[in-house]
Order: sequence, then structure tokens, then C-alpha cells
Amino acid sequence: MSSSSPAFNHKKYRRSPVINKPNRRWPSQVIESAPRWCSVDLRDGNQALIEPMTVAQKQRLWKLLVKVGFKEIEIGFPSASQPDYDFCRWLIEENQIPDDVTIQVLVQAREALIERTFEALKGAKQAIVHVYNSTSPVQREKVFGMEREGIIEIARNGAQLLADHAAKHTGCKFSFEYSPESFSSTEIDFAIEICNAVIDVWRPTVDNKAIFNLPATVECATPNVFADQVETFCDGINNREAIVVSVHTHNDRGSAVAAGELALMAGADRVEGTLMGNGERTGNMDIVTMSMNMYSQGIDPRLDFANAEEIVRVVSECTQIEVHPRHPWVGDLVYTAFSGSHQDAIRKCLSQQTEGSHWDVAYLPIDPRDIGRDYQSVIRVNSQSGKGGVAYILEQEYGMAMPRWLQIEASRVVQAQAEKQSTEVSSQQIYDIVKAAFMDSEGGYQLAAYSLDRNNDSEAITASLEGPKGSKTIAGQGDGALSAFCHALQDSLGIELEIVHYDQHAIGQGTDAAAMAFVQLKINGERYNGISQNNDVLSANLNAILVCVNQAVSAGLSLTA
Repeated sequence: MSSSSPAFNHKKYRRSPVINKPNRRWPSQVIESAPRWCSVDLRDGNQALIEPMTVAQKQRLWKLLVKVGFKEIEIGFPSASQPDYDFCRWLIEENQIPDDVTIQVLVQAREALIERTFEALKGAKQAIVHVYNSTSPVQREKVFGMEREGIIEIARNGAQLLADHAAKHTGCKFSFEYSPESFSSTEIDFAIEICNAVIDVWRPTVDNKAIFNLPATVECATPNVFADQVETFCDGINNREAIVVSVHTHNDRGSAVAAGELALMAGADRVEGTLMGNGERTGNMDIVTMSMNMYSQGIDPRLDFANAEEIVRVVSECTQIEVHPRHPWVGDLVYTAFSGSHQDAIRKCLSQQTEGSHWDVAYLPIDPRDIGRDYQSVIRVNSQSGKGGVAYILEQEYGMAMPRWLQIEASRVVQAQAEKQSTEVSSQQIYDIVKAAFMDSEGGYQLAAYSLDRNNDSEAITASLEGPKGSKTIAGQGDGALSAFCHALQDSLGIELEIVHYDQHAIGQGTDAAAMAFVQLKINGERYNGISQNNDVLSANLNAILVCVNQAVSAGLSLTA
């Protein structure tokens, strides 16, 4: 039955055109190797944020992208944004670009902007200059008021300007990229025609290829339609052996990853996207998801997501967008079984899984350890019961709004006590159990004082501790205060220490408000959870870290000091 609401009227929309292609080949193809990846987190991802990244955040995300293994990274729109221009100059002048990494910059097909772009790239060893103009009928007719030939002339002029300016900057190896913006909404014959016009200007060769990027700027059809478009483009473009066919899909219909995968089957060589899919509207193609899809099929994705928790943390903090707990592959709950039957099947499969054999475990498409997770987060037998109730009582009666990752651990210890005493557990008992498990650290290290020194790139901390053997002063440096404190503890105590999760919130309001901090650490490979409350936010976080260290010591961890 149709909706009775006059505002919800499907008849105002029309089906996207499809290609009559009975001889399509892509359905019988399989993905056998990873494409060339290009991260657009720092450009397309950044421009979609409510609050664009600060310089420090962009620098931090850049370092993560390099660490993950991206060889092509679009860094911004230096001709249109002073922060993007300055970031480009920082990368070049501070020698932040590894020799095997190529930066990419975006520019419209306008002379002044192209000139400014090449100024920003002065001193770079290699760079991709990405020029584009809009090609779809709605853009041609309603935005520019031009016929096809006028749009082709814009593309041709932009391509020539790139070639002319690159000839003047002989110290850099330039590659060119052209995008017919809104490719997926452009008539396929016109998309091929305008790209062939650009080819006539650039005259790429097998040894000096040009990139032609096909964006689904707004996803408007099913992924198979996009695959038909890509395959038709690959068949019709001139000089195909000298062309790198790239795709840049968006997620308006929720199918950006599927469209990217089918595009590879249809002949694409390269994929642009972002980590966790941040981008305009519903987002860009999620490179983490697409590459992990390949990984789960035994294909080397040529990107390293072994430390997924670090990637999620850095991306979340730089974009100020939390990752959904059900996000494919890297969400907090994607390897967690709450169902008793699922837990039983996983336990039985794991007991039969042998080292060196192919992974074959029910409900787990990959081994969570591959991306830095452990089996503690997978098998929580009888842990579901009481989780919601424990979290509710702690928040309502004690103001302790525990993050989800700690709710599960807290419910486990509360449930164990409930089973042991075989009676109802009161709210005071719940608090006392959680306090004993995650807050008490008598006899261990205590924070006496600290001082913090901030600069543009890092923070340094000096802290005084009271410990089992008397007073101790430690010092360290890191990306932030918590990182610096952890480095100080590592150096002083001779342990390996990594922050897995941390969270905090205020208790009360105004000048009387206190901070409640929650931290999960991995110490010498084992996880520990700490909670601390203090009137000073940073002190609360540092004390929570010390709770974890003291837990590890109580569990038998030996220290060098």
C-alpha cells in the first residue's frame, strides 16, 4: 500500500538510466589483487567535517596514513584554502613525505587556481595534480548553462594549463589526473568523449600514465549500473594501456563499497576513499571495509590494519566522529557474541583451530587477533546477563556513565559475584565490586604531582609518583599528555604499554564538577581497565592509567624499578 502522506511522494523521482549491455563481462570476473589505493581523508574527508581539522590533527592523520601504507594521499585543495596551502608547504619543507609516497592535490580547471597549486608544490619530488570539471546534464544545463562542447573546452583548457605549468617546474615528477565530476550521472558517451579530449592534450604513454578518475559524486543507482558504466568506459577510452582508471564512489545509497568492488571487476585499476568512510553526506567509500573484505578472502590488501584500535582512535579524534560499534571489521562489537549458542559454536571451533591451518571458525570471518583484538572481547560466556542493569544503576545512582567497552567488563565481575553468592546484588554492592576491580590501587603507584609542557607537535610531561619503594620522578613525551605519560612509565618501569580505550565525563556542574576517567591499557600484551575520579581532568586520566599498572603488578607483572 502506498503512503497516505502527500509529502512522501515517490512519483516526483525517476529511475536512473541504465546501459543496455547484454555482453557485460564483469559478472564473471573475480578480484584477485588489491588496487592502487588513494586516501582522500585529508581533502574530501576534511571538507565534510563540521569543524575542519586543525593543523595538528592533519599532521597526526597524515602520519597514520603513511604508517598504514598508503602510497598516494590527496592532501587538500591548496589553491582554495590557506590551511591546505600551508599544510602542503609543511609536508614539503619539513621533509614529511617518504620517497615512496606521492601527494595529490585537487584543483578546478581555472588558470589562477592552477598557478597557485603549482606554487604550493614547489620542492616536491613527485605529485599528482588532480583537475576536474562537472559534466552531468543537470550541471551543464542548470549550473553552467553550457552545451557539451563548452564543457569539453573547459576540460581541454584545464588539461593544457596543467601541462604548461608542469613544464615550468622541472624539479618534480608530475602525474596528471582528470575527473569528469558526477561521472555516474553523465551520459557514458559524453564521459568518454571528454576524457578522450583530455588524452589528446596530455598524450600519456605506458611509461608516463595519466589517471582518469570516475566519481559517483552522488550515488544514484545500484552498484551493477556503475560497473556497467566503468566497463563501457574502459572499452571506449583511447590509449587504454596508458590510462589508470580510478573510481571514487560515495555512499548515498549505502553501496559505495559494493560499487567500488564491482568497478574493480569491471576493469578499474585504482580506488579513492577514506578510512571508515567519512565524507560528504553519507560519506565516501570506506577503504578499511573494502580492503578488509579482500583480506578476508586471502588477498593482500597492501594496507596494514593490524592495529585497528589505533586507527579507529586517531580517525575518531581527528574527525570528531565516533565509530559505530557495529562498523564493519573495526567496530567495538563486531567480534562479540552475546548469544549463548553463538558463544558455544565459537568456543568449539576455536578449540579445533590449529596453527597454520586456514581460518574456519563459526561467526568469525577473520581471526580478531589479526587486527589487534583478543578473544576476551569475543567470548563472554554469561556476560550478557545484567550488563544493561549494571550500567544503569552505576549511572543513575553514582553518576558513573561507563563506556560500552567497560560496561561489558564490569558486568562480568558483577555477574561472577552474583553467581558466587546466589542472591540479588544491591546497588551498593555493584558499586563496591566495580570499585574493587577497577578503582582501588592501595599499595601501588600513586600520582603526587605533574607538570605539562605543550608545543605544536607534541607534549612533554614530568610526574612525581609515590610507590612501593618511595618517591619516583618520571618524564616522557608523546602526541598528547596521556601518550607522554605512558611513554614515561614505559621508560621508567620497563614495560610495554599501549592505550586501547579511554573515555571521560563530568560529574556535577559548575566549579564543583569532577571528572570521571575510564582507561583500558594493554600492558605486556594483557588488558587492564582503570577508573578514577578527580577534580582535575588530566589527573583523573593519569590516575586511571596507574590503576591499570597497579593491577598488572598485582597480577604478577615484574618491573625494573
